[in-house]
Amino acid sequence: MHVTLRSTLWLAFFAAILAAWWVMYAMSVDMDLDLLGRPGEMGAAMAAMDPRMPMYMPMANFGPLFWMWAIMMAAMMLPTLVPTLRAYEDLMRSANGTRAGWLGVLLGYFIIWVGFAALITGAQLALLFGGVVDMLGIAKSPWVAGGLLLIVGLFQFSRAKEICHGVCHAPALYFLGHWRTGFMGGLRMGLGLGAFCVGCCWGFMSLGFVGGVMNLAWMGLATLFMVLEKLPQVGHYITKPMGFALCIAGLAVMGWPVLMGG
Repeated sequence: MHVTLRSTLWLAFFAAILAAWWVMYAMSVDMDLDLLGRPGEMGAAMAAMDPRMPMYMPMANFGPLFWMWAIMMAAMMLPTLVPTLRAYEDLMRSANGTRAGWLGVLLGYFIIWVGFAALITGAQLALLFGGVVDMLGIAKSPWVAGGLLLIVGLFQFSRAKEICHGVCHAPALYFLGHWRTGFMGGLRMGLGLGAFCVGCCWGFMSLGFVGGVMNLAWMGLATLFMVLEKLPQVGHYITKPMGFALCIAGLAVMGWPVLMGG
């Protein structure tokens, strides 16, 4: 019975990840961002719309944009939670952990990231109506795109990144220091871990404004970076090299127009 429940929960967890990525793919096709370039319903609407009146698009309204970000959070962040959930399982035998607590950790983590989805939705709308990004969430200026890459790259070297990454990289230590039993205990720990995770990974999420918030290849690459950072074997060895690469990319994006005389 215990093995069956464990298998069912893990299967449901991975099914949720696959479903989130499938929904993201469907939305990207509809917004003309798939690699084949086939026009979707939203793309057709954009083509037919008066370019002087772009703010009536669904992605210019909080509700649709929030759900897009919430689904993106599930697709991108749930894979990074696997080491945390496995660490909780390792403590179930020795620290009175339960499946209810396991679910609480998952829920608390998800609540924090949905909250971040609301926050970044507001940020995107502010940037959109301020003329900084276009309807697809892509920065209009290479100075904005390059500056964001540079900021995220420099953050990789910060003390805040070091602290947050340390918790995300070793969730078992966080559990040992903040252990609570039962569903509510798991929920509290999940909220705490989720907050540290946002502190660690917000930069990679914000890079959607560089490559496109619905560009599956770009966001998939960001997901890969976040997963690698949390792997026990390699996480500590790639954080700063990744920051260095982002800084170089940022300087290149800002410098290219100057070199080309633009």
